[in-house]
Amino acid sequence: MKSIIPIKSSSHFAVSAFIDHRINKAIRVISIIKRNSTQPLYCLYCNNGQSCKFTKAEIDIHSDHFGFPFGASDVLCRGNHTQYATHIALTANAADEVSDINNLDFLPIKNRVSKESFKYNFTICISNLFGDYNNVLQFAQSMEMYKLLGVQRVVIYNTSCGSDLNKLLQHYEREGILEIVPWPIDQFLNPSAGWNATLHPGDLHYYGQLVTLNECIYRQMYQSKYVLLNDIDEIIMPYKYANLPLLMEDLRQKHKSATVFLIENHIFPKTQFEDSGKFVLPEWKNIPGINIMEHIYREPDRKNIYNPTKMIVNPRNMMQTSVHSSLKHTGDVYRVPLDVCRIIHVRTPAQWRLTKEQLFVDTRVWDFQQELIPNVDRALQLSGLIKSEVLFFLRGFKKLVSSTLA
Repeated sequence: MKSIIPIKSSSHFAVSAFIDHRINKAIRVISIIKRNSTQPLYCLYCNNGQSCKFTKAEIDIHSDHFGFPFGASDVLCRGNHTQYATHIALTANAADEVSDINNLDFLPIKNRVSKESFKYNFTICISNLFGDYNNVLQFAQSMEMYKLLGVQRVVIYNTSCGSDLNKLLQHYEREGILEIVPWPIDQFLNPSAGWNATLHPGDLHYYGQLVTLNECIYRQMYQSKYVLLNDIDEIIMPYKYANLPLLMEDLRQKHKSATVFLIENHIFPKTQFEDSGKFVLPEWKNIPGINIMEHIYREPDRKNIYNPTKMIVNPRNMMQTSVHSSLKHTGDVYRVPLDVCRIIHVRTPAQWRLTKEQLFVDTRVWDFQQELIPNVDRALQLSGLIKSEVLFFLRGFKKLVSSTLA
């Protein structure tokens, strides 16, 4: 059940294994490969330990690795009866050199059954939590917003986070919407804290973001109709539709061959605040993190600057993905117009010289305030971050003030 396994007699790592029904039921092992050390690898796949077969592996290092020594990769194992295999181990030893299979670490093989109906309509894959990330309020607001938009599942890969955010994660895991995948990448490699190898040197891009995004697509392939690939501080927000199901129903009718939908990222600077302060709520005063309700100013597009995108994808058409675009897939790509859907990304400004008057007012998140605010309060209360008696008092005080003003 480990999420990262060193491959015996090599510098590489295996993460998870899946039957790929699209390529003659070969076994695809999501892996981390040291790019300058690609000695042959071998697959040992077994059927509940009853019978095992050896085959030489095919190694496919993804084209996006941003210059780091290790890269997200697929190790493909093709052979007879792979569809019956339940477990697999990778090794750099040839078949006749492996004397004791008990010394190998085996991965369970997932996606053994292809499905055409799915448990979830929409799943979000959030790549990595690391360091002391403790942006509790924004995370709670994003989770509750996604529920209102029609998301049923969120998968997050956790290396480490702040203690307050950990309480919130445990709440959402108990609730059933959140799946937390342990991701102890820092115990095996020196991961970079950024995408630029010059500015943030290390062994692997951004704590293995490319590995986890690809792993999540295969993990959800027969669980979810659609997968959203975005970051923890981003909300893929429909503007012409009330929610994601209505958005995707219309997009699929109009663009039947599309399987990858690119959504533009638009920055809402966390340095610019809404003037009235009506969403500076007393119950959130001591909650760490950004209050997205206060940040309604959006940066304008820049000439000759291509807005980065995140994606909504059909996972059954995806082979490999990068962060902002697909690397290998079947079907067409459709770039969704920004007036139909765009990403609300509250973060440090990209155009930091702009004044508030030079920004666009975008109050889309306010459309959800009546449900969003009490839902966030409830999540924080159930996480133990707001005491119930304090919340009860503040709600009573709000009602008293409202009735007095009326």
